[in-house]
Amino acid sequence: MRARGRRSAKSIDSKIEVAKLLLEKARQRYDRASSNLKNLMDLRDEQRKRELLEAIGKSDRTYEEILNFIRG
Repeated sequence: MRARGRRSAKSIDSKIEVAKLLLEKARQRYDRASSNLKNLMDLRDEQRKRELLEAIGKSDRTYEEILNFIRG
């Protein structure tokens, strides 16, 4: 007769396998979300670069004046 609260090794092993599967699914979701975030940030950076180049092009300041301003 078993004491209450004791689990068989088979039961524990099956729970470990389930936990591993859940962890792998979570890792895949994380990887997809991380990739999506990186893509969105890259798009934002490209947009900012275009806006900055456009603003520089429309500016009356010289390239050197703009660099000096940015570099402080």
